[in-house]
Amino acid sequence: MAGTTLPVMAQEMTPMDAPDEPNAIPLNTGGVDNQPASESWFEQWGDPMARNITEATLTPFLPDPDKANGAAVLVAPGGGFMWLSMGNEGWEVAEALNEQGVAAFVLKYRLQPTADRLEDFEGQMNRRFEEADTGSDGEEAPDPRPRWDLSNQLEDAEAAWQMIADNADEWGVDMDRLGMMGFSAGAGLTMHVTMNSETARPAFIAPIYGGMGEVEVPKDAPPLFVAIAVDDFLYNGDTGLIKSWYEAEKPVELHLFQNGGHGFGLGNPDRTSNIWFKNYIHWLDVNGFLEEAE
Repeated sequence: MAGTTLPVMAQEMTPMDAPDEPNAIPLNTGGVDNQPASESWFEQWGDPMARNITEATLTPFLPDPDKANGAAVLVAPGGGFMWLSMGNEGWEVAEALNEQGVAAFVLKYRLQPTADRLEDFEGQMNRRFEEADTGSDGEEAPDPRPRWDLSNQLEDAEAAWQMIADNADEWGVDMDRLGMMGFSAGAGLTMHVTMNSETARPAFIAPIYGGMGEVEVPKDAPPLFVAIAVDDFLYNGDTGLIKSWYEAEKPVELHLFQNGGHGFGLGNPDRTSNIWFKNYIHWLDVNGFLEEAE
């Protein structure tokens, strides 16, 4: 992983009050799950982050009816399954999708427990990223895919999928054009849903800066769009995910950017990765997901 860039967790984490989420709909999955602390929020890099989530929610973002085309995306923010970058990888992405006439649904899914005190949590995160850099001296890099049970997160995603289906007419969603997009850990959840769910079957998927290892491709695998930067600490030169989709003869598109680091969301200043979202919308259009069926 020589030449990669780890996220700088040294940037100060600032406690913040939980923001208003007037449109967030409880999914009624799970409960406290022996969580040592209640849901709390902090700000870092100017973005709102949530942690210790024990009750999942779904927040609909619906486009202007004059722009709406029926396509929709379930959006899963990232954060190592220990926090969620709700602004950078959730709400802002949903608003950008709305501008393209696409309905978006931000999933605030349950997380692994973290320390109650923000200072202790910051220490946990620094240790997490130090472990992720194990391969920086030329040794084999660790497998970035989740190494723990994701049954809670899968249940949340499936409940979100069912909620969208139940309200598809009201929300103007064509279920045949409902896809899923995730960032970092959310990319891992997107892949987990695609490969394990019997009820949530995305029409297209976009794991953004997630794990790139080989996978077993489902027979009904959807078209795949991937974006990741070379200087992302999760990238170690492996494109096994792309090879898996290619060998299964499923539609696949990869955007491997020179720079952008990890967690670039819709873009970082002066990085080549900044054009990924424009490419994604073009990909959706070319594949017919932005056109209503006759």
